[in-house]
Amino acid sequence: KVRLVESGGGSVETGGSLRLSCVASGVTYDTYAMGWFRQRPGQEREPVAGIGTTGLAAYYDGSVKGRFTISHDKPNNTLYLQMNDLKLEDAGNYYCVLDRSYWSMRRGTSEHWGQGTQVTVSS
Repeated sequence: KVRLVESGGGSVETGGSLRLSCVASGVTYDTYAMGWFRQRPGQEREPVAGIGTTGLAAYYDGSVKGRFTISHDKPNNTLYLQMNDLKLEDAGNYYCVLDRSYWSMRRGTSEHWGQGTQVTVSS
């Protein structure tokens, strides 16, 4: 069974940085896509960044381009999200997602999700 465990969330001031990690276990797929979603208070979960089945960064939401970097350490089954220059609107619960299909991952319809890690940004 696929299990995703996120860590690295916390509280920072605007302009600060955090690095989120997601360790995947139980993955039996030869290829798969992974990504990060964010859920802000009172809002739906939205895609932030994702890596395609080839292991290359496939997309970034426009609001995080140039500030966030997604990377995948496949031998260690760990997905990262380096978040720099954090803004108040980046606050929320960040979820890791995995799917055999890039588009299922991107649409958020995957069955494999982590429990989330909270990011708080204050001014």
